[in-house]
Amino acid sequence: MDEALKDNILGALENVIDPELGIDIINMGLVYNVALDDNGLCTVTMTLTTMGCPLAGHIEADVRRALSDIPEIKDIDVNIVWDPPWGKDKMTRYAKIALGIPD
Repeated sequence: MDEALKDNILGALENVIDPELGIDIINMGLVYNVALDDNGLCTVTMTLTTMGCPLAGHIEADVRRALSDIPEIKDIDVNIVWDPPWGKDKMTRYAKIALGIPD
């Protein structure tokens, strides 16, 4: 996948907002990787802030919706992982400022 397409995918994922925190999943550091195979399958490897997050289905649906308008993507696999575990250190400076977390 070329860098422009990867940037487009990551940009689309910035529209997916964690409903509990009000910050997008990119700035929260929840997305670990995006990949697109030759058949148009986009795999988003991501985590959530906590195991058993009650909004996991909602976030996954939002990821699918955000990527559905990218023509190169024919199918979407959201792979939720727990290793490495998410921590505040994965958040961008923007997210930390928005949530009042000291750097």
